[in-house]
Amino acid sequence: MLLITIWPLFALICLGHVLARTGFPDPGFWPAAERINYFILFPALLVSSLVDAPIGDPQILRLGAAALTTIFLAALGMAVARRVFPTPAARFGPALQGVVRFNTYLGLAVTASLAGAEGMERAAVYLAVCVPVVNVLSIIALSEREVLRRPGAVLRTMLRNPLILACLVGIALALLGFGLPGGMGTFLELLARGSLPLGLLCVGAALQPSALRQDVGPVAGNVALRLLAMPLLAALIGFAYGLDGAEALVLVVFSAIPTAPTAYVLTRQLNGDGTFMAGLVTAQTMAAVVTIPLVLLVLGLG
Repeated sequence: MLLITIWPLFALICLGHVLARTGFPDPGFWPAAERINYFILFPALLVSSLVDAPIGDPQILRLGAAALTTIFLAALGMAVARRVFPTPAARFGPALQGVVRFNTYLGLAVTASLAGAEGMERAAVYLAVCVPVVNVLSIIALSEREVLRRPGAVLRTMLRNPLILACLVGIALALLGFGLPGGMGTFLELLARGSLPLGLLCVGAALQPSALRQDVGPVAGNVALRLLAMPLLAALIGFAYGLDGAEALVLVVFSAIPTAPTAYVLTRQLNGDGTFMAGLVTAQTMAAVVTIPLVLLVLGLG
């Protein structure tokens, strides 16, 4: 049953890859589709999911705390490993992003398939807490001392991120408690319906199998850390925080999904090893077809 639920999501990714490689509908379509999803459709999904979320629920607060604990422990482990095996920022940045970042489209799609509207609310809270944190960690890992000299630039970058802004708006509306007036809720829900399928198609279009020919050992190790070690760590931390139900599912799912394709863009912008990052994104996405159902079954969350 779990495999039947999840395989259509990966079928969309594969379809996106095939369409992009055959040049359909046009090479310029995919960057434009990614932009409209990133700036309009996906923020609409986040706001509409957060507006009715029970922000004050103790389980929600524990989910946020468990999510941050998982990410910070993973980042700390990577930092310790770097002290043992010195690595330049251009390589360490992609490696860290490969472990702590997550593909939001796939995470929400899996959560929606397994836990419905309740899962989407919890997932939106997870994103509101974790998206700013993983972005800051990624920038620090790639630019190191430079970012410490210009903290204001990092803050401005965060405040221009449409996902972070959407999370802030959604949380504010949830705290105010009066919802979205005048049909705005329906409008945002209509926009949101296109976000996940379009996002998964774009994920497939961005895959670069040619990047797998290099760094086979480091890529394989990073895949194991992200897709196997991270969900196990998340499950242990979730148990320690007393999470169950939809909250436990969200915490594990977002720790078991592959890293974000946008990590490649950030890596290129900050002069990191783009080929290494592309290999991580591609390898993790391909391996996740097997590891996500396996991890959820083993942990009893499927």
